[in-house]
Amino acid sequence: MKLYCLSGHPTLPCNVLKFKSTTIMLDCGLDMTSALHFLPLPLVHSQRLSRLPGWVSKDGNTLLEKELKECAGRVFVDSLPEFCLPEKELLDLSTIDVILISNYHCMMALPYITEHTGFTGMVYATEPTFQIGRLLMEELVTFMERVPKAHCATCWKNKEIQRMLPAPLKDALEVWTWKRCYSMQEVNSALSKVQLVGYSQKIELFGAVQITPLSSGYALGSSNWIIQSHYEKVSYVSGSSLLTTHPQPMDQSSLKNSDVLILTGLTQIPTANPDGMLGEFCSNLAMTIRAGGNVLVPCYSSGVIYDLLECLYQFIDSANLSSTPFYFISPVANSSLEFSQIFAEWLCHNKQSKVYLPEPPFPHAELIQTNKLKHYPSIHGDFSNDFRQPCVVFTGHPSLRFGDVVHFMELWGKSSLNTIIFTEPDFSYLDALAPYQPLAMKCVYCPIDTRLNFIQVSKLLKEVQPLHVVCPEQYTQPPPTQSHRSDLMLDCQPPPMPYHRCSVLSLPFRRRYERIELLPELAKSLVPSEIKSGISVATVSAVLQSKDNKHVLQPPPKPAPAPPSKKRKRVVEEAPELRAPKPLLSGSVPLEQFLATLQKHGITEVKVEDTPDGHILHLQDEDTLIQLEEDSTHIVCDNNESLRATLRDLVLRFLQKL
Repeated sequence: MKLYCLSGHPTLPCNVLKFKSTTIMLDCGLDMTSALHFLPLPLVHSQRLSRLPGWVSKDGNTLLEKELKECAGRVFVDSLPEFCLPEKELLDLSTIDVILISNYHCMMALPYITEHTGFTGMVYATEPTFQIGRLLMEELVTFMERVPKAHCATCWKNKEIQRMLPAPLKDALEVWTWKRCYSMQEVNSALSKVQLVGYSQKIELFGAVQITPLSSGYALGSSNWIIQSHYEKVSYVSGSSLLTTHPQPMDQSSLKNSDVLILTGLTQIPTANPDGMLGEFCSNLAMTIRAGGNVLVPCYSSGVIYDLLECLYQFIDSANLSSTPFYFISPVANSSLEFSQIFAEWLCHNKQSKVYLPEPPFPHAELIQTNKLKHYPSIHGDFSNDFRQPCVVFTGHPSLRFGDVVHFMELWGKSSLNTIIFTEPDFSYLDALAPYQPLAMKCVYCPIDTRLNFIQVSKLLKEVQPLHVVCPEQYTQPPPTQSHRSDLMLDCQPPPMPYHRCSVLSLPFRRRYERIELLPELAKSLVPSEIKSGISVATVSAVLQSKDNKHVLQPPPKPAPAPPSKKRKRVVEEAPELRAPKPLLSGSVPLEQFLATLQKHGITEVKVEDTPDGHILHLQDEDTLIQLEEDSTHIVCDNNESLRATLRDLVLRFLQKL
């Protein structure tokens, strides 16, 4: 069993597991942090961005002046943002049989895998993961296609040139593998390969293994996966949460008795408490509005935004914000808000019960009805007419490199009354703000990440007790900025097996058993013999048939009758009979009792020599050796067949025939 790691990002995993003749990809996350090296894509012409000076090297070389721009001491690529893909050269991706998706954030690289590698397999995901993942991909494509760039920057990727660039651009890894965003046609083609599954549904893969999704408690429809055969069990835990939020709670009990537990997608901010961050978010938002400023919240169109809106619903009246407009701007804003209300069976019990009252599970439905929350596909059209300040705007993308958020950064960045509140932990907020410097607006970092922290993981591992744990190497050492915090790393026994991008691990257990079925007619013919109390064995002569990874023992075929011959034969040829198999022997030969038996039969001169595997008996008068070992007995006797037969019979007295 082998594990191939194709991603270096611990919360956007992409691994391939080879298990019992099946090749299974576990998630295909897309690392978008590479977009931070690019200039933002403004929806309307930005004089500030267009006037940025081109980068000139220290020796005066202006070769890259059109590709690279300088802003506040940093160098950015002036081109459409590109993304870091999962590794494609480590193994042949066309051999992948299935892809298992754990949550909608971990499927953003799916079109790159299914459309450009010769992939012909199946993708498994829950319905909310599929639908919301489709919305996020559609949103990403829309962000890119509505702001096309005339030229594509490639010269800076030359290894010799990149080495000369200032940091952090010169330290960017594998820039030649970065790709532009896929098209909507590729998205639709990739999603056509998805098969929808439900929690605890058992799916057979080629008769070899069985896969089962379990609730992970992190997001709508998010899953952990069990991959098991009859005798081995692998658990894949990715993006899980034990906190009480809107999704169904995490299923922990099904993870017990795992041979290997693959652990990814832990919280990116282990020192931040999500409840504390929500409180800070609300208080900073209220302070800004009261001071007459606007609040900008860069966010994804699904996920934490549901919790933020629910928190604000409870907070608005007490903070006297009932007259403040809240805007949610995304190409998929309407669909996202509606989907959250119709996936009732994927929600926690409290929200499920509201559906039968009937009430909407999420309070943002009431915010929309009372016109406190308005949603728009973009800043153009109706939004321009309805827009009034001060207000709160939720929009994407959290990287601040594309989407409607770029327009609001240009619009509000020059005033210190305004505030931007970062709630998504996927991007460094300092790097995200870099191309907008100098910036007057206030910046607040309130990252909300409900995924498991290291204390919760330690408790979980003690409860489910896997034999082996496999995890990204980042989890086996403290964060670089907090090297003294040994509590911010994974601590379990035996120590976890770490992996990194492009590593191949041989998982530390071997398959020892395989299940074989006996046909009823063969089972009837068995004659068990009891070899010790409670244990019986029987010999079997059969034909083993293997088909679709299922193995069946069948009775041996009977010989076909001889065809009638026209010519008369003097001797009638009969079909050869199947010989009965020789009996098997079990047991051991006790040395003292065997020597006493030899003495009774007149063999007295016996010299015994101990060996690592047993004993050697030298019958000196007879010039014969008897070698007694745990699993075999040899009688070496030259030219005395009658003595050899006698000694054989004496040995057989102590053994049981099967």
